[in-house]
Amino acid sequence: MALEKSDLSALSRDASLLDRPFLTAQAIDLSRPLTPNALAVISVLQNPDLKALRLKAGVSDAQAFAARLLPDPTAQLGFDKLLSGPDMLNGLAGQIGFDLSALRTRNVTAESARATRLQVRLDLAWAEWQTSAAARLQGARIVGLERQLGLVRTSAASADDLLQRSLRAATRGDISASDTDARRLAALDASDRLRTIDRDLTAARLELNRLLGLPPSFLLRLAPAAAPSAPPSTDILFAQAVARRLDLQALRAGYDASEANTRKAILDQFPNLSLTVASARDTAGNVTVGPQIGLSLPLWNRNRGGIAITQATRAQFHAEYDARLFQTRADIAAASASLATIQRQRTALRAAMPALERLADATTRAGMRGDLSKATIQTATQTLRDRQIALAALDQQAAETLISLELLSGGPSEVWNR
Repeated sequence: MALEKSDLSALSRDASLLDRPFLTAQAIDLSRPLTPNALAVISVLQNPDLKALRLKAGVSDAQAFAARLLPDPTAQLGFDKLLSGPDMLNGLAGQIGFDLSALRTRNVTAESARATRLQVRLDLAWAEWQTSAAARLQGARIVGLERQLGLVRTSAASADDLLQRSLRAATRGDISASDTDARRLAALDASDRLRTIDRDLTAARLELNRLLGLPPSFLLRLAPAAAPSAPPSTDILFAQAVARRLDLQALRAGYDASEANTRKAILDQFPNLSLTVASARDTAGNVTVGPQIGLSLPLWNRNRGGIAITQATRAQFHAEYDARLFQTRADIAAASASLATIQRQRTALRAAMPALERLADATTRAGMRGDLSKATIQTATQTLRDRQIALAALDQQAAETLISLELLSGGPSEVWNR
């Protein structure tokens, strides 16, 4: 399914004007390989869930605007038709009333609405950051799986070729049945690995298209990501997370809103006042005017239920914030430890690669001279290929873990050391 040219041009225009602190605005060309930043930009602009959240943010803006408005006064008019009696006039009455309690709580109501609006905006920004990181993670996964797929496909073809040779040799009695069974198991294992990686690659492509708001059948080409900078210590990452993570800022804004709601609930325990100015003319022509004051008597309720609810809500936000901080510290420590393990494994595997490459080259040259069988050559090259597949898998895991650390710390790797 192809996108309309007008849609593509609108996407490119919006992407070049995008203003987000964690993204770089750039024009988008879906016919060319997309960088990780381009994937993030498209996800922020096109993701359907984010579009719905932006509409929700518009509702909070309207609620904040409504909270600043003064209540309208109330007006009443009355008419008494004279039916009998000595008087000559009809009775008239009118009054206008004002809710003074709304003026008393106007400031805290507006403060609560502003804090709620800020919370919704921060939640939206955090959702955008999460979605952009998820898109970049799927991109890194696709690049890694594509790299592994080529190696695994070659391994499966080599294992199948070696199995067919073994079966023909077994019919001639040149090799034992146990050797044939071992090569059959190796071919089955290579075939299973090929199917697994192919399935994972298909799922990653579909998930990336979903995150980008693109049709499932739309084919994307991805550019490899540049090598990210090494992450700082877990303490620095946690400090940056506390300062930068938008979900933590949203929880703080939610606490501020609940604090304002608590103050409003305390004010609501006092008598609700209303002022009414009334004027009337009776059938005798007497005209009266005077104020009326109404108030509720705080004898039994005193808004104790509302105060208890707002205080419990405020305590809930405080507990959620502490729990989020605890989880953030634990997640950063786990991701950092996982990355350190992956880096050690990559270093050890890369150190062993030159020897394996020399062995594979020497075996291939010996086979070309006729000194070794083709099965021996294939075994040596397969050993090298297995290490290359393992290294590609570790590179993919390292890239995904680094993106996870970016998400957890609340900012891209470019700002880690600032």
